Amino acid sequence: MQRRRYWLTLVSGTLECLCFAGVVFGFPSLVFVLKEERYFSQLCSGVPGSNSSQGGTDCSRQDERFSLVFTVASFLNNFLCLPNGFLFDRFGTRVTRLLAICLYTTGTLLVAFSSSAFSELLFVAAPCLAVGGILLLLTNMQVGNLFAAHRSTIITLYNGAFDSSSAVFFIIKILYEYGISLRTSFLFLSSCSVIHLLRTLFLMPNSHIPYPPPEHYSYGLKCQKANTYTVEQFESVPNGAVPEPQDNVSQESEKAVSFKRCVLSWFFLRHLVWLSLMQLRHYFFIGTLNPTLNRLARNDPDLVSRYTNAFAITQLCGVLCAPWNGLIMDRHKGKKQHPGETEQEADLRSSCLSLFLTSLLGLIFSVCASVPLLPLQYLTFALQVINRSFLYGGHAAFISIVFPACHFGKLYGLVMSTSALFSLLQYPCFTLVKGALHGDPFYVDVALTLLTLLVFVHPIFAFMHCRRLARCRAPSDSTRAGA
Repeated sequence: MQRRRYWLTLVSGTLECLCFAGVVFGFPSLVFVLKEERYFSQLCSGVPGSNSSQGGTDCSRQDERFSLVFTVASFLNNFLCLPNGFLFDRFGTRVTRLLAICLYTTGTLLVAFSSSAFSELLFVAAPCLAVGGILLLLTNMQVGNLFAAHRSTIITLYNGAFDSSSAVFFIIKILYEYGISLRTSFLFLSSCSVIHLLRTLFLMPNSHIPYPPPEHYSYGLKCQKANTYTVEQFESVPNGAVPEPQDNVSQESEKAVSFKRCVLSWFFLRHLVWLSLMQLRHYFFIGTLNPTLNRLARNDPDLVSRYTNAFAITQLCGVLCAPWNGLIMDRHKGKKQHPGETEQEADLRSSCLSLFLTSLLGLIFSVCASVPLLPLQYLTFALQVINRSFLYGGHAAFISIVFPACHFGKLYGLVMSTSALFSLLQYPCFTLVKGALHGDPFYVDVALTLLTLLVFVHPIFAFMHCRRLARCRAPSDSTRAGA
């Protein structure tokens, strides 16, 4: 019975991430509908109330306003990960998910009841959808703890589903073309908050899911009293024994590695640089994609539309690509460990290949994106979505492997927040391309490709660390053999 609950939690969590968590990243599809509804149409010059689909009008300011809405939402999605991580680690799953549901429902209702006269509501609605969605993802990733042999696979699966959820706004666009109003679609999304609430009460823990879970571990509304211990208490007890509930949790928490020590470790700093560099490369590619396609296609609108659609379709494949990275990280599960090797060391050793492959994919993607050849962009699109799926899923899995579970939310949030600040460097790059380089991003692409070479430092040092641990175990193993 309990195993069924685990599987129901896994499947429902996958659907939640796939259908809700990352919908804001499908905003370009929603813009089509919003333009039809004349949002920000007052910014178009020419015929009053006209939109960009009508000839003789300049709607560049309208496009800039939609771009600003998405920029604010996507930035807050990453930047607020740090306080969200503290919230998750301090108050647990239930409180965090209730906040996520409130934010998400607020966002969907604001869009549902907005109109062209109240277009500015989008500046509140989009960030609510973004932050609420990332909180749903954050609370769901711990479900991997229930399946110890496939922990990294599940974490990467959820991140891939998060990426693919951008298709929801694409579906809303199609429904709109068939006569389903924007308000009806978003009211339906609002009503789905009941499902999120039921999952929170019956299929998610009040606090956190420990790793590995103790025998007969249970959770949900009916099991609340039976599981009052925390992750920190569980990790402090050897052999996976279930600790007795204690009032003084701080004494148990002190036995775990401190948050400050985790942040100041070389593993964390190298991982932060690794994610930030590759994320900057992806952001710059997406930000310059439309003008690049126009330049390579010599402003042929049909050709540009074909490549734009190809890019949009490939983005939906994240949920199919991401779990492969998890399988690579979990490939050692169930096999005999090296003599004297701990489970954490085995997980780290296995993750070295994942880090290297992600770095290699990022380099190949960057090289292809730098070559000004239009047909090559089909391969670039495929490499981009595979690398992005490996990047974010591997990031979350690596944090869960190397650092204590009691700091997962804070460390995950700190990396995402800091990388969001680092990604602001894309704007000076955009300015350079539009100004001194006259719209040709080739030299910036080459510079970013050379910068991407630095990401190989992370997997190399992780591999050397594992080799060093193996050498340290070797003398004691030979001593035992001689005895």
